[in-house]
Amino acid sequence: MNLLAVPALTDNLIWLLADGGGNAICVDPGEAAPVRDALARTGWRLRAILLTHHHPDHIGGANELADATGAIIHAPRDERIARADVRVGAGDRIEPAGTTMAFDVIEVPGHTSSHIAYAGMGALFCGDTLFSVGCGRIFEGTPAQMLDSLDRLAALPGETRVCCGHEYTLANCAFARSVDPGNAALVAREAQARALRARGESTLPSTLASERDCNPFLRVDTPSLVAAIGGDSRVERFAELRRRKNDFKAPTA
Repeated sequence: MNLLAVPALTDNLIWLLADGGGNAICVDPGEAAPVRDALARTGWRLRAILLTHHHPDHIGGANELADATGAIIHAPRDERIARADVRVGAGDRIEPAGTTMAFDVIEVPGHTSSHIAYAGMGALFCGDTLFSVGCGRIFEGTPAQMLDSLDRLAALPGETRVCCGHEYTLANCAFARSVDPGNAALVAREAQARALRARGESTLPSTLASERDCNPFLRVDTPSLVAAIGGDSRVERFAELRRRKNDFKAPTA
């Protein structure tokens, strides 16, 4: 499989995954032009478009790409995404026509009420639910829902490549260090991310093994986070952690 992160808009990442025959799927195309350019460079043929949630920066280019290529749009069951050829939800498995790929659909409410993720081919396309060293804001769900969604993603195999919707890793590392400063794996991940960005490269994909070691939102039960955050339950700790992230301002040099 050939995996490509395509930068778009301000800090979005559109994902392209192609099989050995050059047949590709595209995940969350917030705009069409970068995807068209990537397809022209690689020679890949777009067969399917996978959407994780309804926000415009994740679906803005889907219709144009579908019209230009005939790609089939897969989307959650949400009328705010007006156009979808296939609506999918928890427990569904999709096998995009014209490819040798298959993906399981996981419902992950929290960021939005109908957010879904796609897991398959060694990759997890998780939109704005799980970020590297972070998670999405809770706009339409509850902390309990978001934590449950993250728990389900964290239970996937450790070697799974985490393909999220934004390049937020360095900012997330700054916050994570404020609540988990003794985490050696986090220090190493931040150094790696800084080196990648200095070369103009993306910090993604990550792996779930790395996220379980570094990401405070997946570590609410660890002694260091319990000591730092407190709370009588893991949901309370998660909610407080997310509140602190919402308010966090990285120190300036």
